Amino acid sequence: MTTTSSRGRRRAPTRISRAAGKAAALQKPRVILALLLLLALTSVMLLDGYLRAEVGGDQRVRTGASASKVPEKVLDGGPILTFQGGQATTLSVPDKTIALTFDDGPNPTWTPQVLKILEEYDVPGTFFLVGSMVSRYPSIVKDMVEEGNEVGIHTFTHVDLSYQSEARVDREMEQTQLALAGAAGITTTLFRAPYSSETDAIDNYSWPVYKELGEDGYTSVFVDTDSDDWKRPGVSKIIEGATPEDGEGASVLFHDAGGERSQTIKALPKYIKKMKAAGYTFTTISGVTQEQNAAARQATGQQPTAGATAAAGTAGTATAGAGAATGEQPGNLTNGEVNGNGTGNGTGNGAVAGNGGTGGTINRLQAAHREATGVTLYEGKALIAAVTLAEWTVPTLSVGLMIVGVAVMGRFGMMLILARRHYRKRNKRRFSWGPTVTRPVSVIVPAYNEKECIANTLKSLATSTHPIEIIIVDDGSDDDTSEISREAARALGMTNVRVIRQGNAGKPAALNNGVRSASYDIVVMMDGDTVFEPDAVFHLVQPFADPNVGAVAGNAKVGNRDTIIGAWQHIEYVMGFNLDRRMYDLLRCMPTIPGAIGAFRREAVLEVGGMSEDTLAEDTDITIAMHRGGWQVVYQEHAKAWTEAPGSLKQLWSQRYRWSYGTMQALWKHRKSLTDKGPSGRFGRVGMPLVVLFQIITPVFAPLIDVFTIYSMIFVDFQAALLAWLAVLGVQLGCAAYAFRLDREKYRYLLMMPLQQLAYRQMMYLVLIHSCITALTGGRLRWQKLKRTGEVGTPAGVS
Repeated sequence: MTTTSSRGRRRAPTRISRAAGKAAALQKPRVILALLLLLALTSVMLLDGYLRAEVGGDQRVRTGASASKVPEKVLDGGPILTFQGGQATTLSVPDKTIALTFDDGPNPTWTPQVLKILEEYDVPGTFFLVGSMVSRYPSIVKDMVEEGNEVGIHTFTHVDLSYQSEARVDREMEQTQLALAGAAGITTTLFRAPYSSETDAIDNYSWPVYKELGEDGYTSVFVDTDSDDWKRPGVSKIIEGATPEDGEGASVLFHDAGGERSQTIKALPKYIKKMKAAGYTFTTISGVTQEQNAAARQATGQQPTAGATAAAGTAGTATAGAGAATGEQPGNLTNGEVNGNGTGNGTGNGAVAGNGGTGGTINRLQAAHREATGVTLYEGKALIAAVTLAEWTVPTLSVGLMIVGVAVMGRFGMMLILARRHYRKRNKRRFSWGPTVTRPVSVIVPAYNEKECIANTLKSLATSTHPIEIIIVDDGSDDDTSEISREAARALGMTNVRVIRQGNAGKPAALNNGVRSASYDIVVMMDGDTVFEPDAVFHLVQPFADPNVGAVAGNAKVGNRDTIIGAWQHIEYVMGFNLDRRMYDLLRCMPTIPGAIGAFRREAVLEVGGMSEDTLAEDTDITIAMHRGGWQVVYQEHAKAWTEAPGSLKQLWSQRYRWSYGTMQALWKHRKSLTDKGPSGRFGRVGMPLVVLFQIITPVFAPLIDVFTIYSMIFVDFQAALLAWLAVLGVQLGCAAYAFRLDREKYRYLLMMPLQQLAYRQMMYLVLIHSCITALTGGRLRWQKLKRTGEVGTPAGVS
């Protein structure tokens, strides 16, 4: 891009405009990536909540409803309900036969123990699995199927389907099918509704659900005998409840999850031995249907044909439900005939992996299973992978959140204790830095396009109670900053002002130029948009009475604080910056001299190599260099300056991005201080960890407090979450109020603090993520110019 002068000649863009263009081009994808990371985190949390029935959970259970619309033959029929040809048909379990069924699993504690017992006694089981649990513990399901057991669907989130919409019912089934596909490479045509029991419990609300699922090819399975093990009545009672009467066959219900199941584990082997001793055999639901269908054909004199299916009576022709999730029709096995041994020649989509079920051979005890292939298999594996990520991410974040919470509270405690000690120490009547410093000092003002502010800056310096020379370094401005400076100096009768022009080279170069041109041994550095109080320079230079002091941080305040954004930054400056600086001062590890107001020994600046262009945070860089050079850096709370904070979110983002990224650069640049000795090592082992913890790690994770709070309010316990958040806010308000008291600020701005915690902190989170991404990708930026309005005038005009 080129510019046109007033005379019509085109000029090449300046270095700063070219750098700004490159910076803007680099920032957009990084901002998008930061937003995507936040979206990914939210998605992971929602997925984890959904798996735990915290998101979309429905605890309603229907009881006592009428069954007037349910056919009598169904209410009085057997526990296996199919809809072959659109007609409701029930099957009963043959005498002396038990279909052992388990609900609510898998569970990592109890299900493996159940499987071990079944394997030990050579007994197959039919497990009705909750999809969310399948996705969390896929290896258990894989073992379950490989050991010859049969699986069915128990919905994804264990909800009463009679309350759910048709879309929710489909989703519950399809998601569970995908979970089974990802875990064991199969889908199933068996279904048992949560909270169901015998067929006579079907009512007018659940009947349409069973009909719809039956038309989709599902076989609904109920119970004949309930062990009531979920009540934990004792081992003997469980065995008694699970025992059929008079040698009848039964679909028997146990639970391998959903609560503490130690009694079930103790009762199961005793029950199996008892029933075997009574002449019972054990089979799966598919085993029952195979036996009953074979008996029906024999009674009618029919012979098996090449078109008979392995799942006849179990699945029919499933075209939706399972088929919707699998992209195939799992009920159709072509040219597959099952013999009495459960072996066959399945050549369609029904080839089943499992005991006796490989290579196209169908295990009759697992005839309800369908091999998951194609898109279904990959979608299932993707679901398992996503759930695994959520299972690791959310607990890890929870632990991190606890650590951050402790760190935040510890920081508040440290700030309050050390800030109070600092205030009492520095405000004692007898406290003195040493002999009063009265010699002149040089004030350096780097300026780039500061036409709106530079006159006010000079006006404030004209009232200084300390003798000063003023050096304005114009860093290639194209808005008449130099001319305005000279005119303002003449109008104010200031003869101690020098204006130095240089080509656009950035703020560090401008400051170094000013240091080289300074006439005195103490240099005060300020921004071109900053306004000093009359006694600011006097207070700022007094610590130099101590020959060990190499730099002094002043007390920067927000002048344009009457807007929402300004008020947020005002709170941050008073509470975060100034309270922090009191703490760091006592710990002798001050990390940053603010660019708005700071003072240095000229010899110290030159000794450490001047203001470096290696980082975006030249103020942090030079401060750490001072520590490493053996100089003491202190905070002077009475030296006050008023600065114009960014007036828009865009400008605020740009400024904080530069600060946070620059801080990271400076810390990395001086990382060797961690192993240094003396003052440098002290900063490396005390100051650097505190900066990393409190200015990078904690701010990045602190917004998780709000995210988890909102999550808990919506999906867990609104009242408890709200009280916890208010408690944390109360602690922060207490710290902020104390900081305001120390700085003698008006408390009315604290009314903006709750909103600041909800909105401002989230923005700072994104800024830090943006900075981290930039650091990882090796991006570089130069001095970024913020748009100024010049609304910050003399200190007297600030309320």
